[in-house]
Amino acid sequence: MKADRVDLSVDFTGIRLKNPVVTASGTCGYADELSEYMNVDKLGGLITKSITLKPRKGNPVPRIVETDAGMLNAIGLANIGLERFIKEKLPIIKELKVPLFVNVAGEKISDYVAVAERLATEEAISGIELNISCPNVKEGGITFGTEPKQVEKITKQVKKASGDKPLIVKLTPTVTDIAVTAQAAVGAGADALSLVNTFTAMVIDIESRRPYLANRTGGLSGPAIKPIAVYLVNKVYNEVAKSAGVPILGGGGIRTASDAIEFIIAGATVVAVGTATFIEPDAAVQIIEGMKKYCVRKNVSRVGDLVGNLKD
Repeated sequence: MKADRVDLSVDFTGIRLKNPVVTASGTCGYADELSEYMNVDKLGGLITKSITLKPRKGNPVPRIVETDAGMLNAIGLANIGLERFIKEKLPIIKELKVPLFVNVAGEKISDYVAVAERLATEEAISGIELNISCPNVKEGGITFGTEPKQVEKITKQVKKASGDKPLIVKLTPTVTDIAVTAQAAVGAGADALSLVNTFTAMVIDIESRRPYLANRTGGLSGPAIKPIAVYLVNKVYNEVAKSAGVPILGGGGIRTASDAIEFIIAGATVVAVGTATFIEPDAAVQIIEGMKKYCVRKNVSRVGDLVGNLKD
């Protein structure tokens, strides 16, 4: 099979993506920050950093530290807020030729609802990713994502506020059974599931005997979490998403095409590249090319045929 015969396009919540590779929220800024390092139009889509109703300064520094095979971040959802995002960033977004999903966060459910309602009126925005899994804020974030009833409540309200925009619910792995929270989100109307967010972790400076991060803990991402993330994607696919017909956006430590294909075989329709971007800004584009080569080598005409195609 020749490379030009491979169909990398996928259907994601009714939106046709030219390929299944998107940027992970929080790793590509507001939309176009990676444009000087790669052709963003080659991507399947972009997911912005979290947008909140009011501007946020985020956590004090230091708020990033490298670890073996990964990194911890405790950014704390720092962003310019909804109004500046609409005024300053939306004109840039309108020039992009790829679907754009906005990650939404808040301290109260009413915050999430207000942001979603405003974004729902913008044609340039393809969908909304509901962030109920950030481990680095005291109010909101992960506090909404660990209790199934809370997941159901916030998903239902934000889904209503999102209008015609697809709603992707981003789940935390910091729960006893992620399939339970996934089912709560699907039952409340989620159009897609995003998993996983980072794992709460700590690095200690042995000289000072203090936590390295000012926030004490941060979210662990990168290759260290990939095998766990693949397992959780497969678990949610088998126990919730497959029967419900709800697609999964999978991520966690994806650096190569091989990593991305693992997630797809596990059950993800779309994959998100995050931490790898800080090492190689064009990592996502390299992964797309690698996917195509894999499909040629394995005589796979449609990458969509690999979704959930895990053999016993």
